[in-house]
Amino acid sequence: MVEDIINDTKSRMHKSLESLKTEMAKIRTGRAHPSLLEHIKVSYYGSDTPLNQVANVNVVDARTLGINAYDKSSIPDIEKAIMNADLGLNPVTAGEVIRVPLPPLTEERRKDLIKVVRAEAEKARVAIRNIRRDANSSCKELVKEKMITEDDERRAEDQIQKLTDENVALVDKNLEQKEAEMMEI
Repeated sequence: MVEDIINDTKSRMHKSLESLKTEMAKIRTGRAHPSLLEHIKVSYYGSDTPLNQVANVNVVDARTLGINAYDKSSIPDIEKAIMNADLGLNPVTAGEVIRVPLPPLTEERRKDLIKVVRAEAEKARVAIRNIRRDANSSCKELVKEKMITEDDERRAEDQIQKLTDENVALVDKNLEQKEAEMMEI
């Protein structure tokens, strides 16, 4: 029973970490990367469809993304979706290819983005602590129901705290890497 709680805690904390990585990938660093456009939905035949399902997104050079639409009639919809995504990007259509140049980040914009990254990291830390709280309360319930001893509960809480510390350290490491990546020109 305790092992189930600990395994569930591990998997939930891992999911929180993956979610943080996904959110950080969306925040641009000045370098072109296809994940910048991953979350964009295109109105395709009346339904919102992820961009990667209607087009191929690739890196042309360090500051340009290229988008090749599978259906050429969807090019205007793709352009519109990128403009409406509020990423500060202006797509340029060159025949059948949409080019998305990434403007260089200003110092002020970098600092704003770092604040956003720090907020995302803090959300991940809070999520991990909430998972710890849930796991500890599950252990306390097992003690109340006399399914485990108090010693087992303490050992489980120690393991859960160790998992929490490890995952918070990973969040901090990811935050440091992203900040360093954002400050390089």
